[in-house]
This record gives sequence, structure tokens and C-alpha cells, in this order.
Amino acid sequence: MNMQAKPLHARHTADATTAEEGLAIQEEQAKLDSHFATDVAMQNTLLTPRFYTTDFDEMDAIDVTPVRRDWDELIAEMDADPNKGHFRKTEDWDHVDWEGMDPALKKEFIDFLISSCTAEFSGCVLYKEMKRRGGNPDITKLFQLMARDEARHAGFINDALREAGVAVNLGFLTQKKKYTYFRPKFIYYATYLSEKIGYARYITIFRHLQAHPEHRFHPIFKWFEEWCNDEFRHGEAFALLMKTDPKLTSGVNVWWIKFFLTAVYATMYVRDHQRPEFHAALGVDPDWYGHEVFTKTSELSKQIFPITLDIESPAWSRGLKRLQKANADLAKAKAQTGPMAALRRMAASTRAAAAFARLYVIPAKRHNVPASTRLEPAY
Repeated sequence: MNMQAKPLHARHTADATTAEEGLAIQEEQAKLDSHFATDVAMQNTLLTPRFYTTDFDEMDAIDVTPVRRDWDELIAEMDADPNKGHFRKTEDWDHVDWEGMDPALKKEFIDFLISSCTAEFSGCVLYKEMKRRGGNPDITKLFQLMARDEARHAGFINDALREAGVAVNLGFLTQKKKYTYFRPKFIYYATYLSEKIGYARYITIFRHLQAHPEHRFHPIFKWFEEWCNDEFRHGEAFALLMKTDPKLTSGVNVWWIKFFLTAVYATMYVRDHQRPEFHAALGVDPDWYGHEVFTKTSELSKQIFPITLDIESPAWSRGLKRLQKANADLAKAKAQTGPMAALRRMAASTRAAAAFARLYVIPAKRHNVPASTRLEPAY
């Protein structure tokens, strides 16, 4: 076949058409991206998901030789992309009557989706930046694969939000949301726990709704099993990263591990108690749910952390309740004005800090870390 190049003016016309189509798609997308949802995602509080940055050169210098066999097996599993076709709406995606949904439930569920979308996308942004800046093929490959997964997760949640008439403008979020700097070791602790507790949360909800499908008020919960396996694999990757340097999980760093365990668990507990209608619709008691998730996450984290929190201690449950009450009082005080409101905010903040400190000083449980960190989803 005689393949002749198109005339130059024809190329220009085609390029212009493509650009116009792209602009039209962006404009159409902007109509769907709600200012409300984006404003919620832009918030930076102790309870909202944050965007992180770190010392990328230090992360790029990681040598995975000490965990090479486990590393290569994990990368091969992720590279095979077991969830490639998962995040698509199928006939299992039931119609959602957003207009007929109880207003209180709708508000809390949309808040849950926005928070989840922001958390997933924050991981995507961090991982993409590591891929862009890095030169270490092992590290850049990992972060490329994790960014791919998190982008799918965030996009899928955003599609669910659009059915409710809202969505998060992810491009705006990337450019405008405040970034928090964490040293690489803090990124490891926080992200490892975020991925593992994400797995524990999703699989606990999924198993509960398998047993009680009458409480599945939205189809997105049907996607949670394979979804949470992505989270599990990401946690495995960070466990291996920490395994490359024994200092990260010993000595004074054990105190940092305890801090992040306490902070992640406490944040989850307080946040979940802000959504009573959401959990009631699921048929889940937030206290039961929190304990189930903490139990699973603690068992999983034994693969790399030398301690677990004593979540069975009566002081633990009392401390969580104090923290939750102080946070609720702080939220009320923030909605008020005047000098007395300022005093109430200060008092509630002090009580919250004291409650967290009490949780932190509860003696942890120590155990021996296994020689091999690799785990498979079992819940």
C-alpha cells in the first residue's frame, strides 16, 4: 500500500480538532467537578487526608538487595495487574436512588466518598512524584505501579460521586492543596499503616455485607474485596522497604512506630464516630467495627513492627471515648463565635491532646518480627 504523508495544512487541522475535542472534554468534566466536593477535599485538619512530599533522593537511594527475592515476586504480581479490569461498572452496579436517600445518610456517605477519594489520590500524587524524580529502577517501578492503582481507585470513587451530582476536581487538588513534608521514614510508617488499615477496613465491610446483603445500600461495596487486595500489596511493598534497613524498626524508632500506630487508630475511631447514620445504614456498630479493624491491622503489622498496641486494655477504649468526646466538643465550639467560644475551643483541644497522650503511654505489646515479611490476604 502506498502510504503518503498528509499535507501539512491537513495535519494542522487534525491537531486543532484534537485540541478542541480535548478542551471540550475538559470543560464538560469541569461541570461535573463540584466546588463543594473539592472544597471538602481541600481541607487540612487532623482528621482529613493530606498530601505529602518527602526527600525523594533518600528514597531513590534504597537498595532492595536484602529483600530481593520477595521484592521481585511482589513486583511481578503487581506488574501482572490482577485488577486491570476490575474498576468498571458492570451489571452488578445497581441503580442508586440518591434523591430518595435519607438526607443525613446521603451527607455522611458523600463525606465518606470524598474523604476516600482524597486519600486514594494523595497516594497517587506522592507515588507519581517519586516515579518522576527517581532514577533507581526498583523504586521507580514500584511507585509507577502503585500510582496506577491509586489513580484507578480515586477515579472509580469520583465516578460514584458524579452519580450524586458532585465530584472532586483532582487536577485542582494536585495544584492547590497544601503539601505536608514528612521524612522518608515517617512516610514509610504512615503509608504502610494507611494501606494495611485500608485493607482491614474494606475487607471488614465486605465480609459483613456478604453476610448481611440487606444493608448494602450502594453498589460500590461489591467492589471492595479485590480493591482491598491492592491496598494489601501496597502495604507489603512498604514492609519490604522498611525491611531493607533494620534501624527503621528498632531503637528510638520504635517510639515513632508507636506514635503512628496510635495516631492512625485514633484518627480512624474519631472520624468513624462522626458518621453515625452511615454506620447505622451498614448495620455496623462503630465501636465493634473499630475493634475489628484494629485487631486485623495489629495482626498484619506484626510482619514488620516489633510492637502492637494493647487494644484490649480498658484504658484504650476509655481513652478513645475521651478523645472522641473532646473532638465533638471542639467541633461545636468551632461553630460558635465570641470569647467564650474561643475558651471552649482551647479547653476541648487541651482535653483532646491529653486523651491522645494517655493513649500513647499505654504499654505496648512486644513480639519477635519474622525473618520473612511476606503475607497474603487471609481475611
